[in-house]
Amino acid sequence: MTTLHDTNVRGFASDNYSGVHPKILAAIAAANDGHQIAYGEDAYTERLQDVFRHHFGDTAQAFPVFNGTGANVTGLQSMLPRWGAVIAASTAHINVDEGGAPERVAGIKILNVPTDDGKLTPELVGREAWGWGDEHRAQPLVVSITQSTELGTLYTPEEIRALADHAHERGMRLHLDGARISNAAAALDLPLRAFTTDAGVDVLSFGGTKNGALGGEAVVVLAPAASEGLLYLRKLNMQLASKMRFISAQLIALLDPAGDLYLRNARHANAMAQRLRRGVEAGLADGSISGVAFTQETQSNGVFATLPEGVADQLRAAFRFYDWDASRREVRWMCSFDTTEQDVDGFVAELARLT
Repeated sequence: MTTLHDTNVRGFASDNYSGVHPKILAAIAAANDGHQIAYGEDAYTERLQDVFRHHFGDTAQAFPVFNGTGANVTGLQSMLPRWGAVIAASTAHINVDEGGAPERVAGIKILNVPTDDGKLTPELVGREAWGWGDEHRAQPLVVSITQSTELGTLYTPEEIRALADHAHERGMRLHLDGARISNAAAALDLPLRAFTTDAGVDVLSFGGTKNGALGGEAVVVLAPAASEGLLYLRKLNMQLASKMRFISAQLIALLDPAGDLYLRNARHANAMAQRLRRGVEAGLADGSISGVAFTQETQSNGVFATLPEGVADQLRAAFRFYDWDASRREVRWMCSFDTTEQDVDGFVAELARLT
């Protein structure tokens, strides 16, 4: 097939814009020969369980799914009765970026809490953690956090443990949306289990797509008592892959302890975000860039900033990116596993030209 797109076009809109890492393409090809049993009874999905247990502990069980929304919806649905509700930050993906799927597909009420940095605290959870036994209120039974957050910030293991303890003491469970969990592990320089299993997380969504996979996510149950019905819910939610070996092969390639591709990809993306921020800061210091202000710490692979009037649209002519809060001219710049130093330096130079 002839390539249909201009391979020289680069952008900072989303880590979903990137291609597939060559090692993952090779893993898919390696899994392609011959026949394997469908719907997860294949050798690759069996091997995947060992890989996840290596990273998350002996109780971990992985359920591969197609996408992040499917992982979140299916995982949360397995944690809740029909009358249950989820407490989440107002910026959480499940609250603003999943088309209402948690409510419409899973029938889950989301109790959202405004935060300045995308992170919940026990005190913030307390704003919605009430009303148990009140038949007029959806029952708050799960707290959901994102690591790294939608604003590119990070929870420390201690912060997650505090949330887990707070939730568990009140009969709630803790869910973690890990669409960019690899970026968090790279930034914190910690094993995956250090801020999940060991910190009290019950169920998580593991994201591979944003970190170099073609399309691979998983619901990972860390505390078996916190989840039930996943054997049936994947099919019910249209997330049961018939040729599951190809999703599992991608996640094995990412997480194989012999290569730690998930870390290498994430470290590179994080480093490019830091390079971008430093480049803009240097321009602000020497006067070549003006009118730009950062709105969040750059802790993983995203940079958040406000731009002077009209600059965003001009800059997008060369490098695509998204508005985050158009009312205050706030934008988001995302770096990927395949972002290059030349991409970053060219972006900073164009920003300097326009400001």
